[in-house]
Amino acid sequence: MSQAVSGFSKLSKEEKINWIATTYFANPSEAVATIKQYWNSDEKLQQLHDEFIENTISNFYLPMGIAPNFLINGKYKTVPMVIEESSVVAAAAKSAKYWSTRGGFKATVLNSEKIGQVHFLYKGDVQKLEQFFIQTKPKFFKETESITKNMQKRGGGILDIELRNKTAELENYFQLHATFETKDSMGANFINSCLEQFAQTLKTEAQQFELFSEEEKNIQVVMSILSNYVPNCIVRAEVSCKVEDLAEKNIQNPIEFAEKFVQAVRIAEIEPFRAVTHNKGIMNGIDAVVLATGNDFRAVEAGIHAYASKNGNYSSLSHAKIENGIFTFWMEIPLALGTVGGLTSLHPLVKIALEILGKPTAHELMEIVAVTGLAQNFAALRSLTTTGIQEGHMKMHINNILNQFHATKEERITIAKHFENNTISHASVVELIESLRK
Repeated sequence: MSQAVSGFSKLSKEEKINWIATTYFANPSEAVATIKQYWNSDEKLQQLHDEFIENTISNFYLPMGIAPNFLINGKYKTVPMVIEESSVVAAAAKSAKYWSTRGGFKATVLNSEKIGQVHFLYKGDVQKLEQFFIQTKPKFFKETESITKNMQKRGGGILDIELRNKTAELENYFQLHATFETKDSMGANFINSCLEQFAQTLKTEAQQFELFSEEEKNIQVVMSILSNYVPNCIVRAEVSCKVEDLAEKNIQNPIEFAEKFVQAVRIAEIEPFRAVTHNKGIMNGIDAVVLATGNDFRAVEAGIHAYASKNGNYSSLSHAKIENGIFTFWMEIPLALGTVGGLTSLHPLVKIALEILGKPTAHELMEIVAVTGLAQNFAALRSLTTTGIQEGHMKMHINNILNQFHATKEERITIAKHFENNTISHASVVELIESLRK
């Protein structure tokens, strides 16, 4: 039976596992065995994993797959992907191979500016606050020099700081809105450290500003935090070719395919119910590479979906057109990624993933991630507008069903042969398994 526990974080790892096993499982020893089954046999490596987060009891494995043949800006890349959904890696690899013979993917980082804010309340004369900000702005830079020194050596640092008046939306609310360049690091700790120093400087200097009344001196800092919305940290990925060059086995009429494809994208541009699923497919590719390279996929997701709503309605991230006989499919998305710091230098498989990618800079990783998202989207739309998405997906999904029922090698051969000419569904696979075992 579920129950509260006191001092859980102070228990040893063994004690935590035993408490969970005896509290929640009818067969505690079986639960303990399953939890420990996923421990790494190398004690040092296991300790490394244990220290990534708090209250660790085991490792939760996700498959790491490989999508080869990505031709990006004239260079071939082999892309590592970490994801649990069947058919995603296969679809990315299929798209990569398809476009490798049609000029490949073009990718460009348009900007790499990141944002942080000090949110504060000020009750008083706005003109005085503006004067105070102009006078104090150099001190914000000066008093963060110890934090920014190393980043500046790498070509990064604080780009600018603005005072923003948000009182029209919320009474007495103002911001210090700061922009940063963090080069190859994602930069979260760097940005947050700078912001907390800004907040301290803001409060200290306000107390000494001669034009402020006693009430105006008491600026109240609510919080200081980076933003995961980075609308000026943008990467563009695209593919294009002559419409007739789109032809392949499943595309007998390339003109009809191209027109249908463009219509499918336009539907996602104007219909939020379709756009969410459309963009989820893009994120299948993006998240998988972000995870494999030790970056924060939750931050990436939040920022990209906010960007998809930037015009007031949730809309497609990707776009397509046919002009002068040329088919073009492209996407511009915000991506704040790093290739140094955090898990990138700690997790052994993240190191492997970055090595496979040729030790990319943050800008190069942005390009690779964006391209993988676009490839994923192309694969999904190609299936949807030709054979339908379930054919390929269910062929991959059938393995999960067979594993669930512990199918033998002989059963797998029989089932594969049966579904060469029959429609695959979960029910039909289960029914065939059961009939074979009677």
